[in-house]
Amino acid sequence: MKVTKAVILAAGLGTRMLPATKSIPKELYPIVDKPALQHHVEELAKSGIKDILIVISRGKTLIEDHFDNSPELEERLLAANKTKAYEETKKTSELANIMYVRQKEITGTGDAVRMARNFTGDDPFVVMYGDDVIINDDYPVTKQLIDVYENYECGIAGVQEVSREMIRQYSTMEVSKIKGNIYKLTDMIEKPSDNEILSLFTILGRLILPAKIYDILEETPFSNGELQLTDAMKTLAKTDGMIAVDFEGKRYDMGNKLSVMQAQVERAAAHSEIGEEFKKYLKEYVKTI
Repeated sequence: MKVTKAVILAAGLGTRMLPATKSIPKELYPIVDKPALQHHVEELAKSGIKDILIVISRGKTLIEDHFDNSPELEERLLAANKTKAYEETKKTSELANIMYVRQKEITGTGDAVRMARNFTGDDPFVVMYGDDVIINDDYPVTKQLIDVYENYECGIAGVQEVSREMIRQYSTMEVSKIKGNIYKLTDMIEKPSDNEILSLFTILGRLILPAKIYDILEETPFSNGELQLTDAMKTLAKTDGMIAVDFEGKRYDMGNKLSVMQAQVERAAAHSEIGEEFKKYLKEYVKTI
């Protein structure tokens, strides 16, 4: 069964980035001149996925505005002969067929995914975490996962290795290599203590899940007021098996101040319009530190 739908989780409160996130969703933070969430949608479009559901929460209607038509702005840009700006603006509303659902209470990633059941039906689907921008212009990470899914047709987790310090904040995976960057995933523990660390592999923002995950979520208990997707995936891995793909791509966490600034600097240096000038500035600035 082909993967043709995606769910983007963008309902989080963004408390790590306050006060900025009090009025601006972290998913709309610009990386140079493009909002973070647009990177997600473009990655999906490049991977052949055009039907997208974005799970949002109260105060995040700006996300809907960004991907909507803006006829007044487009008209003004055309009248001013600002063709490039017009094309970029028009492009945002034509990238994909985007729908929205509101998570009324922020009660975990598992609960957010449950809200997509009517949208995905019996089909497998991509899950993207709104915090995680992952750049690979040549081979989008979603396409990397889809290519593996077509061979194995089971749950797929995009993973990378992180430090022991970081793994304590994420989830640790029990894996065994199948070939290359593909691993069998058999267990996972959320925010492990030192003696619970299974490996330094952790899930970083990209998944493909079968429809069965919904039934598992219905049977998964809440923990500390939240329904965690990792708890359901742990069950899925043990009952049906899952595959972990050590993907190629540079990840930025838009809920982490340092990572946000790294995204700005690195993408500005690679930017076709300002890259060379920015690198000259950066070299001179570093001399003053």
